[in-house]
Amino acid sequence: MTWSISADVEEFAAAAGPFLRARPAQNTVALTVVESLRAGGPRAYGSDAPMFGWWQPPGGEVAASFLQTPPFPLLLSSGSAEAMRELAKTLVNAGRALPGVNGDMTAAEQFAAQWQQYTGAVAAVHQHTRLYRLGDLVPPRPAPPGHPRIAGRADRDQLTAWFTAFMTEAGALVERDSEQEVDDRIGYGGLTLWETGGAAVSMAGRTRRVAGMIRVGPVYTPPELRRRGYGGAATAAVTQAALDEGVAEVLLFTDLANPTSNALYQHLGYQAVEDRVLLTFSS
Repeated sequence: MTWSISADVEEFAAAAGPFLRARPAQNTVALTVVESLRAGGPRAYGSDAPMFGWWQPPGGEVAASFLQTPPFPLLLSSGSAEAMRELAKTLVNAGRALPGVNGDMTAAEQFAAQWQQYTGAVAAVHQHTRLYRLGDLVPPRPAPPGHPRIAGRADRDQLTAWFTAFMTEAGALVERDSEQEVDDRIGYGGLTLWETGGAAVSMAGRTRRVAGMIRVGPVYTPPELRRRGYGGAATAAVTQAALDEGVAEVLLFTDLANPTSNALYQHLGYQAVEDRVLLTFSS
């Protein structure tokens, strides 16, 4: 068995799409990256071309996949130890430089071990995250004062500042262009503000709808406005709007190092699905 490699997002979507869509929650990031590349073009995440791959036994169905949009880490699906071993060998032979790997605990660690064997690069944990799926929404009670509204172009400067602040606080391995990110989200109604007294006090984002699911995030409230329930209210508003649209699965990620956010989302009715790890490589 070998990996098929492509730089064409549509070829990847045609080959690996059914595999990814069979488990949309576990493959939420890959599915939404594909949609963002379709909407924004191959340089939506950076100046270098993305790379895609899928693992398929002869006569069988796709059983693993990956994508990488430089300068971001390799994004892995689940897969067998053999698939991870062969992928490391394939990418080394292709001369692909990798800053790290992001995936479920088993796949990421198996790939990292093989990558170290072939390249000498040492893996270190950058972040542990947990994927949550909505069960039954439990809106915050009592709700904070205010109301939600979809963000528009007039909110661009404030949203850009909040995106930048969010990435800094979250310790993002790679910081995206905040203006580009905000423009993209505004374009499809992907940002909601919680507003009170005529002022925006919190934001909650959402991804494009794909495979019957959306992912909530980022959620950000300025430090001086926290502990008033605004972030939870904004998250609940985005979640309810998705349910009203008929979305089958509403997902979000948390940093396991942040007990406050993990507790908040569980109180809103989100339930743990799986843990993931982001590993960085250094020589």
